[in-house]
Order: sequence, then structure tokens, then C-alpha cells
Amino acid sequence: MNLHSYYYDDESLNEPMPQEVEKSSQLMSQKTGEEKVVEFVIGLQEFAVNLFETKEVINSPEITPIPNAPPYIRGMTNLRGIITTVIDLKEFLNVKGSGSGTKRERVIILDPSLCHKSIGIVVDDVRSVQNYRAEDIDLTDRSKDRYQLGVIKKQLKLAGGKNKSDLVLLLDIKGIIQKIQDEL
Repeated sequence: MNLHSYYYDDESLNEPMPQEVEKSSQLMSQKTGEEKVVEFVIGLQEFAVNLFETKEVINSPEITPIPNAPPYIRGMTNLRGIITTVIDLKEFLNVKGSGSGTKRERVIILDPSLCHKSIGIVVDDVRSVQNYRAEDIDLTDRSKDRYQLGVIKKQLKLAGGKNKSDLVLLLDIKGIIQKIQDEL
């Protein structure tokens, strides 16, 4: 199973996404002008990262703490024989709200080509993989937070046929990883 068909089936969350599916989907995304993102929750806020910057989603594994590491470094884990550094995005981004250590907590493993090593980010819950049109993403509405690429204007259908708008912050995961690597 891959992120394109993400479900909460515990066993299937640990399978990596085939590279052929990833590349063909990325090409289709570029041709259609759509952005594929993985949506997730940290605290009470919804975030997203580009799908092609991720490798897989796993259940929160056993994590070994690293002495004297910055507070946002949760520790390391052995992921199928590969030592993976686990970063707590809630701590790094200073997001308030509950969620740490919940049953829904997941780790998004990033594409190793981003950082030349295996890195995972802890999130409170992974919601879905979505396609958004370019006009649904406001790249000019960046906050002073340099880790935010833009804001996705998400339209939700409610019971009774009503629509509701919601905002999802699109993160610059490359910038976040670069900042962490610079600090270490």
C-alpha cells in the first residue's frame, strides 16, 4: 500500500511506495497543474507537505531518545534495518494543542533524496492524500514563518449540501530539514 491509497490498516502502513507509481503520478501532477499533498494534523492545526517529498507513512515506532539532542529531535528508530532520525514537528514548529503520544500518531518518512539520510516526522494524525489545483493554493499568503510555502483553501462538503472553507498550511519540508541540519 502507498500514500496514494492511504488507509489506516496497521500492517499495510509499513510498505514503501513503489517508485514507478510515484514518478508517473508526479508527471501527471505537473501536466495537470495540480499539487498532490499529504494532509496531516499537529495539535489543532492542519498541515500539508508535497506528496513527492514523502516516502511512506508508518505507525509510531519505538523511538530511542538521543542524549543532549535538541528538544525537537524525538530520537532514532530502526526502520527495516535503516536507522531513521525522528523529528517532532509539533516541538519544532511550536504548535500548541494536544495529540502527542495518541493512538493516531504517525511518522511520515521523508524521501531520502531530500536530506541524504532517513528522516521521519512525527504528526498527530495523517488525514489523506489530496490533489489541489494551483488556484486553490495561495503562495502569496506566507506568514513570517519561512517554513510555510503557502495556504491551501480547502472546500469541505457538509451534511445538507452546505460548503465550508478550511485552511491548510503547506509546509516547506526542505527548508525545515535544512534548518535542522544547519543546527546540528
